[in-house]
Amino acid sequence: MAYVITEPCIDIKDGDCTVACPVDCIYEGGRMFYIQPQECINCGLCLSVCPVDAILWDQEMPAERLFLRDVNRDFFADEVTGWGAPGGWDKSRTTSQDHPFVAAYRGPSENRL
Repeated sequence: MAYVITEPCIDIKDGDCTVACPVDCIYEGGRMFYIQPQECINCGLCLSVCPVDAILWDQEMPAERLFLRDVNRDFFADEVTGWGAPGGWDKSRTTSQDHPFVAAYRGPSENRL
């Protein structure tokens, strides 16, 4: 994985990242977007347009936020959407579901891992 969408996206979902992504590897959940790690080509365009700085390169993430790599990856696993690597976003790959961390997220002051 190269890029990870993090908590600032929750309940914002601006969407500029989805427009910028040349391979459509960013998928919409109920409260935030998720990057499919197998489809991302590491171009960084999403990072450059995110207005809330929610997208981070996994190699530069602080240790206490590395769990968010799993949040993005696991969104596509059987336990959440079961989508695997669908090969690019389209309207059929939009859902109201979220990873359990995102679904329960109440803000930085109320979430303790």
